[in-house]
Amino acid sequence: MSDTGSIDVDRWRDELESKRAEKDEFFADHPQSPIPPEERDEFDGLDYFDPDPAYRVSATATVHDDPEVVLMETTAGREMRYRRVATLEFELDREDDDLEDGTFELAAYQQESPNEEPLFVPFRDKTTGQQTYDGGRYMELEPERDLTTGDEIVVDFNLAYSPFCAYSETFDCPLPPEENWLGVAIPAGERDEYSSH
Repeated sequence: MSDTGSIDVDRWRDELESKRAEKDEFFADHPQSPIPPEERDEFDGLDYFDPDPAYRVSATATVHDDPEVVLMETTAGREMRYRRVATLEFELDREDDDLEDGTFELAAYQQESPNEEPLFVPFRDKTTGQQTYDGGRYMELEPERDLTTGDEIVVDFNLAYSPFCAYSETFDCPLPPEENWLGVAIPAGERDEYSSH
């Protein structure tokens, strides 16, 4: 279910636009930008879906005490080891669609290294390969404390982003495993093509 009751939507939208502007600046000017140097002069900002608070949802976490190892294939044909640390269950209200409202699940992962890193949530949806990058998109969630089963966590698809391999083949990125393929369109977050004029 959408988690808009507890937020100031105007402030949320302003913060989102500000994050997007910062990212555009990084992509345009930073030495570590994934945009190839010869294309940076033409770079005119990433392409995004309009901010939509309906895609900021509250998910219920099921934490896995003994996380299974998941091998994710990468764009370069390698495998990366992750641990499935939690399953996030959420609802999407789909008033503008003939699809039924539904409950969905996404697995959240961490790499096997012991550092306190964000939860990694790679996913595909019905926009993948059409309006969004064909290798799927990513979200990173940073809970304020260690999650326990039954905790609620905000999942904001407006923050979904394309991996660096969407911009340059020099990067090797994990591909979302099949358990994180959503059977609905999520028109929120980054779109496929960054606009260059």
